[in-house]
Amino acid sequence: MKILVSDYSGHPFQVQLSRSLARRGHTVRHAFSAGFQTPKGNLTRQASDPDGFDIVPIRGKKPFAKSTFFARRQQEIEIGHALAALVADFRPDVIISSNAPLDTQRVFQKAAQQYNAKFIFWLQDIYSEAISRVVPRKLPIVGYAVAAWYRHLEFAMLRASDKIVAITEDFVPILSAKGVSEDQTVVVENWAPTDELPLFPRENDWAAANMPAEGIRIVYSGTLGYKHNPALLLKMARANPQAHVMIFSEGPVADQAAADAKAQALGNFHVRPWVPFADLPKMLSAADVFVAVIEAEAGVYSVPSKILTYLAVGRPILASVPSDNLAARLITKHEAGFVDSSADNAGLLTALTDLAADPALRTQMGDNGRNYAAKAFDIEAITDRFIAVLQELNP
Repeated sequence: MKILVSDYSGHPFQVQLSRSLARRGHTVRHAFSAGFQTPKGNLTRQASDPDGFDIVPIRGKKPFAKSTFFARRQQEIEIGHALAALVADFRPDVIISSNAPLDTQRVFQKAAQQYNAKFIFWLQDIYSEAISRVVPRKLPIVGYAVAAWYRHLEFAMLRASDKIVAITEDFVPILSAKGVSEDQTVVVENWAPTDELPLFPRENDWAAANMPAEGIRIVYSGTLGYKHNPALLLKMARANPQAHVMIFSEGPVADQAAADAKAQALGNFHVRPWVPFADLPKMLSAADVFVAVIEAEAGVYSVPSKILTYLAVGRPILASVPSDNLAARLITKHEAGFVDSSADNAGLLTALTDLAADPALRTQMGDNGRNYAAKAFDIEAITDRFIAVLQELNP
């Protein structure tokens, strides 16, 4: 088949799937939004890539206006039209679309219909839920009408899709309640590309040049946005003056966290830019403890993929996430760290003290996570599941 995989964010595991599909003999183009501010995966062609595989960066005319609603919306529509042009040029049999903002997805899906391509909606987040929480606060007068429109739009597009790949069973009853047939939906949980995350010694050359030598390293890596609250990270730095809290992120929320730490004279709180994907394994291997944060109101609607990367690297995870979130269930079930959904996160602060004092506990929990990842993140088995969906659409 000719397959167009579009991952708006450009994350690591989606492009791993595209490479795997191409190795199975399909002609695959992998598109991503080059201007979207988020950590990226391995998005350059490698010498080992098959002939039928190509990567296409989609670029807007201006830098991405992440914090300005109306300018951002126009840019997302612009990216949708660029993807539509790619559909017209490539004429795929199937499109798999992941992480696209709803205005991008609307234009993209319309192009799929125009050129008779089957459309698979790879549902990573239920965006309209986040919009319903954030936009009315930012636009008090019209925000509720805006949120209602996006709720209508998202579920209309889901119902119009040929297939939905949902990343958690938790999405299935939500979709069903909005008129999406259960026959349309297949659940494939997210993963991390373990073959691209080799383990390095804690004291490696990258860490020697970029991280403090003394004290345990508490690492948060990835997007830090409106649904993440950095207050927990500041608390960890205050409560553990001998440790170092390292945030690898960019954007206004990360900048505010750095300013808050400076105002509080927290010399053990460090905000650094995102690490290039080539250096990511060394940075992650240098951590002692990982942290993940999602606000309680996110509920089951957002599953942070960074937790899957943390599991693959094999370090204990401290997760401030709702207890009904898939990520919380994974960490708890596999004893790969500690989860606390309370408002004050007191349990995580206690757990951090325990982990800091007990290297054996850190090793055991890290090994538990890595063992789970080795079994659950097998790209060949995951590719088989996507191939089954493709064959159902194009027998």
